[in-house]
Formats: sequence, structure tokens, C-alpha cells
Amino acid sequence: MYPFTFLPGKGNGKQQAIIDERADASQREALRKILHGESTAPGTTHFFVYNSTVSQVLDTLYKPIELAIDIEARKANLNVHGLVESKGSPIIDPHSGNEHRAQICLPHGFEYTVAEMGSATSRTQAGITMEMSNSYGQFNILHMNHDGVIR
Repeated sequence: MYPFTFLPGKGNGKQQAIIDERADASQREALRKILHGESTAPGTTHFFVYNSTVSQVLDTLYKPIELAIDIEARKANLNVHGLVESKGSPIIDPHSGNEHRAQICLPHGFEYTVAEMGSATSRTQAGITMEMSNSYGQFNILHMNHDGVIR
């Protein structure tokens, strides 16, 4: 979980990582380094790029994370009790009322290769407070290492 805010092109972003409390000490440190772009070649992962725009890093939280994702169905639910609630769903075609399917394909992208588009509703109340309703949602599988996306 990675609440993050910034103004594109302006920098001065703020971030706060939330890591599942079940992670042991070595897993917590590894995840912290990944999320803060420390264990990556410069510019090769979205974590490195996001962190280049951050001026304020809030303390990492260790909380129970409930997460369920079905990429094919474009559905997801995320809950960090009292801090983060997020739900992803398919885009609904306003004319037919049916689910609409769209993808973004980035054969050489540093974030993913193929992403399913959806709708998302999220609310965070941790160190970063924000609320979004029926906004941009994205579902993808990402295999990466310190050099970026593994294809």
C-alpha cells in the first residue's frame, strides 16, 4: 500500500508506505527499500521515479492489510482498517449498462506491460488524507527487479 500525492511537474510530493504487519524484519526492510526507490537502478522503476518527486516521507506504518484482486474481472478490494479503503470495479458503458473493457499496452514501459482499465473509489485517512470517487483505476501484473520490469 502506497498513498502518494504530488502535483505533476511541481514536485513536493508526500508519501507514506503501509506494509502488512505480518512481514518480518528483513521483509520490512526489503519492502521499505523497494517502496522508496533505494534498491533500483536510477529511473528503471516507478518507485524510483515517484520518489524523485517527493520532498516529504512520512513514517512507514505496519498494519494488517486485507487485499483481494481479480485482474481479469477488473475488481479489487483493499482495506487497512481505519486508514485506507479502496475498491476497483469495471468501467460501465453508459449507453448499454454493460461492462466496458479497455487496456493500455506499454511494451517497453517501466510500470507494466499491459494494464486493464477500471474505475476506482478510494479514501485514505493515514498521514495523507484524500478521497476519490469513480476515478481512474488500473489492474496489472508486474514482475520486476532492481533493473525494472521483467518481460
